[in-house]
Amino acid sequence: MTARIIDGKAIAAAVRAHVADEVARVQRAHAMTPGLAVVLVGSDPASEVYVRSKHKLTQAAGMASFEHVLPSDVGQDELLALIGRLNRDPLVHGILVQLPLPKSLDTESIINAIDPAKDVDGLHPNNAGRLAAGLPALSPCTPLGCIILTKSVHASLQGMNAIVIGRSNLVGRPLVQLLLNENATVTIAHSRSRDLAQLCARADLVYAAVGKPEMVRGDWIKPGATVIDVGINRLSGTDGKTRLVGDVAFQEASGVAGAITPVPGGVGQMTVACLLVNTLRAACAIHGLPPPEVQPLW
Repeated sequence: MTARIIDGKAIAAAVRAHVADEVARVQRAHAMTPGLAVVLVGSDPASEVYVRSKHKLTQAAGMASFEHVLPSDVGQDELLALIGRLNRDPLVHGILVQLPLPKSLDTESIINAIDPAKDVDGLHPNNAGRLAAGLPALSPCTPLGCIILTKSVHASLQGMNAIVIGRSNLVGRPLVQLLLNENATVTIAHSRSRDLAQLCARADLVYAAVGKPEMVRGDWIKPGATVIDVGINRLSGTDGKTRLVGDVAFQEASGVAGAITPVPGGVGQMTVACLLVNTLRAACAIHGLPPPEVQPLW
């Protein structure tokens, strides 16, 4: 292994600590405490663990945390009514509806009902459109985390060739926009792209977010490139045990890349940290305060 391992856990801890300092400053100067409301529908074990982590880290940053747990058979109108109340609640500055929702609910309608100013997941069409137009917006947390991790290796991404493998609204598409904002030259690809290996081989920055375990092989990677692996998949071994792997064949790629994120311990650690960043930003914007001083982190 020759690649530098990008320690997402340590970087996320630094982001959270800086956010906590900014929250304390805002509280002292303006008597305002940012508040995050998380809505969980049903009892999916992975979602429950994730929501507990958000609650714990939100409180640790000095923010107010509001949890709303609803049964899996909740009606669309009831969920929309809750979002309406949260939109009007002056103590709530960020609203996050944990995805995926049960199939009985219309996810698009739920996301669209969230006040864009409180859309800390960055999924509302208003925020997506502003991001695409190069305007200030609340960005999805995982792509923002990818940028922070990349800039822990490269102070500037200007002029670098980047490839984003994956075109989801949650990661791939907004990540392309964030990279363009950093003046990178961006190729967006996906599982059906032709000559994907050759496209990767030209990239200084590789972002894998396609949802296929170890799809990106070591011989796809340009020597010295930075690899950010967004994927998280369970892979069964010959011994019958499962292990977590990313979308990149880590052992192969780490022998070629200049820097690489591990799975776990890479991008996943950044998502909640960036959720706190977005909540702080939303709170300051809603109260007409200057933007928080978090940008120097990246």
